[in-house]
Amino acid sequence: MTNTPAFLKDAQTQLTEQGFITGRTWYHGTSSALVDAITAQGLKRSGDQALRDAAKKTMATIGNDYTETTEPVFLTPSKELAYYWAEQAVRNRSVRIEGEETPVVLAVTLPEAQNSRVKPDVGAASLLLLSEGERYMAYLAGIYQNNGFGVPEIDLMKADRMDYLTLLGMAYIDEDIDGACLSIVAD
Repeated sequence: MTNTPAFLKDAQTQLTEQGFITGRTWYHGTSSALVDAITAQGLKRSGDQALRDAAKKTMATIGNDYTETTEPVFLTPSKELAYYWAEQAVRNRSVRIEGEETPVVLAVTLPEAQNSRVKPDVGAASLLLLSEGERYMAYLAGIYQNNGFGVPEIDLMKADRMDYLTLLGMAYIDEDIDGACLSIVAD
């Protein structure tokens, strides 16, 4: 379970009985190793080139083909949830890439037109059926309980699209985000 820094614990203001509040500011969790590139180039779809290259090399070593796909930019309405995903980014990178990395949360303030293209991440249903998703659901349940709400009840296969955003805090945008829209969340 994560040990979220106090300055990132925003569920007391972002979480209601109906779920997470959304607006023009979103959050993205990442690794400290990627921050310089992200601030210079913006958030790019399928952004972690070093991790993609490592996966491609591993697949070539074992004789399998590797087909790159373009992933959207994943967002969440909560700093607390973004920190969870930042920790996962650091953990995933540590398996293939050496170095000391720490979780970083970026605030993403989008122009109105771009903000209207943020979508609930319904594709997360497949992730949530895996052990990684089970860990996220346990983390999310803890946030709900720590803020006086019951654990969200959701049938992943029959849920309304908006439940993925409001109840689970999972969103995406299928376009790059300019670096001018980003800032590091610090205490």
